[in-house]
Formats: sequence, structure tokens, C-alpha cells
Amino acid sequence: METITWNQQVVKKNNKALVLQLIMEKEPISRADIAQISGLNKTTVSSLVNELLEEELIYESGAGESSGGRRPVILHFNKVAGYAIGIDIGVNYVLSVLTDLKGNILIERNQFVNRTPYPSIMSIVQNMIQALMDEMPGSRYGIVGIGVGVPGIVHKEGVILLAPNLGWTNIQLKNDLEKLYQVPVIIENEANAGAFGEQQFGAGQDFQNIIYVSAGIGIGVGIILNKELYQGKNGFSGEMGHMIIDHNGKPCSCGSRGCWETYASEHALLEMADNKPDSLEALIEEAKNGKENAQNLFNQIGIYLGYGINNIINTFNPDQIIIGNRLALAKEWIEQPIRTTIKSHALEYNQNELQVDFSKLEKYSAALGVSAFVIENFITGKAKMA
Repeated sequence: METITWNQQVVKKNNKALVLQLIMEKEPISRADIAQISGLNKTTVSSLVNELLEEELIYESGAGESSGGRRPVILHFNKVAGYAIGIDIGVNYVLSVLTDLKGNILIERNQFVNRTPYPSIMSIVQNMIQALMDEMPGSRYGIVGIGVGVPGIVHKEGVILLAPNLGWTNIQLKNDLEKLYQVPVIIENEANAGAFGEQQFGAGQDFQNIIYVSAGIGIGVGIILNKELYQGKNGFSGEMGHMIIDHNGKPCSCGSRGCWETYASEHALLEMADNKPDSLEALIEEAKNGKENAQNLFNQIGIYLGYGINNIINTFNPDQIIIGNRLALAKEWIEQPIRTTIKSHALEYNQNELQVDFSKLEKYSAALGVSAFVIENFITGKAKMA
């Protein structure tokens, strides 16, 4: 007897998740359409819909188009039943967004930083979260969770083992935030988050196998294979900023030498500049004003980015490469050298049908990616509370 009731519970939870998923994807939609698409009988659909209505995850609106007979009531996903916070911690900035349950940004906070010890970043993060919470509209579920993208090696359990460019080791950010705010917290590598953000909302929506190259102060890579984020055994995949492209090369913050990110990152760009500009934005301004030095620097960075991307293409044979994070702001000057380098170095077979794009979400890829993780967890959790 036990097993039957347990199985019924499991089936019910899965069906409820399925119904909610259908409403989210195909709204506006009627109960009859849900029954038809899902293959569930009408009574089951009705009872699951009633639960979802009670939980305010969906709402009804007036009659839809009739195909003869009574006009059906139409169901919609309630994207403002709660809100998610997505935070992207960079080496020289912290960006926070408040999104609805469909990933639309309602409020954002952005701050440049020049020092990254954990306590000072943590206090910026707390101020931002507080500001977002203060401005947040009222809702049934309030903050459903907080997601944070960091440039480093994050264990599946949420511990930041190493973020060399921030100078962090063994940081318990998940625990610290959960204690403070009493909501679920997800910590993810920012390149994985950026890949997920672009797949959900940006340039990667129509592709199966995507490599997202996050080019900021360092370089990280997010890998999506067959539409699934690939995280490796413990969540450490994609540390390709540390593949060695020159065995006697420049020393890297990771302790090795000649890593790709020491040649192709925002940090490398600023190091190479003679007049030591204080930011990427300043160099972009110079390039816009026709200054050849700045344009040549971007050209050089584009070539080096191309070398690393070429290795990735030959390894993964992806459908799409997306270049994101801060260096994507310099698309105008780095796109051509990247494409030329790929064309002359990647194996011809791998270049067939390969799409090279720049991020659609621009600086928001990682923040929206972690926000999407948070929403996914909330939705699955609610749907499974049968």
C-alpha cells in the first residue's frame, strides 16, 4: 500500500510541474489545450490548475477564442508572484538585478570597484540586496532566492574554492548570504551563468551546443552540450582561461605561466597600453576617436582571443561560440581579428556551419543566468509541493 501512495505522490508532483511548465511556455493557454498537449485527463488538469491558482503561480483571464461551444477561460503564468536577485561579481565591478519570474529586469544596481577583499565586496553586495529589496513591489512570495556569479572555481555545494583574480580561497558566500536573508542562494561560476543566461534569454536560444567565452579581467568559458550546462564532476569545468598558449609565457594569477587570459583579457589589454588608461571604457573612447594605438591594442587582443577560441572549436566542434562579458563592449574592433584568426587556424570541418556571435544580453548575461537558476529552483520546488 505504501508504495502505491508514494508513487501517486511522485506522479502528481511531476504532472503539476508539467502543467506549470506548459503554462509558462505556451501562455495564454486553456485547460483543454493543456489536457490535449500533455495527454493528462481533464479532471487531473483541472485539479492541478486549481492548486496553481491557489498558489498564485498562475491567473485566469477572460474568455479566449471559441472553437464552437462555450468560450474557454485562459490561463497565464503570474510572473510577478515573486522576484529573483541576480548578482555578477566581477574583478572591477559588482552588478545586481531584480527580475520577475520571467527574467525581466525591473531594477538594477551597478558599482565599479578597485579592491576585492571578501569583506569589502560582501558589504557592497549587502547594500545592493537591501536597495533592491527596499524598491521591490509587493508580491505573494517576495524574494524567491539570490543567485551570484563569481569568476572562480565554485564547488557544486556553493563554496568558492578559488577565485584567483579576486584573491579569494575557500569563501562560504552561500552560507553567509543564506544566514543573512533566509532565502535559497545559488553560487555559480560567472561563465557558466553567462552561458545559461544567453541560452535562456539571449544569443543562444536556437542552438544545441554553445561555448560562451566570458572575457573580462580574466577569461572563463561556459559549456552547453545538447542544451544542458556541462559542469564537470564537481562543477569545475570551463577553466579555459588557464589553458597554456605559451609555455615560457607571462606569469598568471593562478600560479602558472603563459595562460590564455594573460594575453587575451581586459587585464592583458590594460597592461599592454602605453599610457596606462584606467579602464576599458577609456580605451574604447580612444578607439572611437580614431586613435590608432587603441585600435591596434584591440586588434592584438582579438587575435589572442581567436587563438584560444580556435582551440575550443577544435575540441568541441560547437554550433555556436558566444563572446560575452566586458570585452564584448569592444566588438567593433575585436570581431574582425577574432574571425580572421579562426578562419586561418581552426580545422576547416569544424568551421562549417559554426556561428560566432557576441552576447545579446551584454553585461547582463551572468546576472540573468544566476537569476534564471534561482527561478528554475523556485518553480520546480513549488510545482513539486503536491
